[in-house]
Amino acid sequence: MLDQQRVLHMDINILVSIVNMQIRNEFTSFTELCKFYELNQMQLSQRLNQAGYQLQEQQQQFTAA
Repeated sequence: MLDQQRVLHMDINILVSIVNMQIRNEFTSFTELCKFYELNQMQLSQRLNQAGYQLQEQQQQFTAA
């Protein structure tokens, strides 16, 4: 479903929605999601941060800053 190339070019709103849904339904953390899909966690996090989304550690989801 997710791969590094898609993550870099996907619409940011769709991306944050997919990431949050995957963390909520399939994984226990953002790190686990990145490992499973072999995504560069730093790049993905930076892309989301640049769009105004921050990872909320306790909730394990990205929210608008």
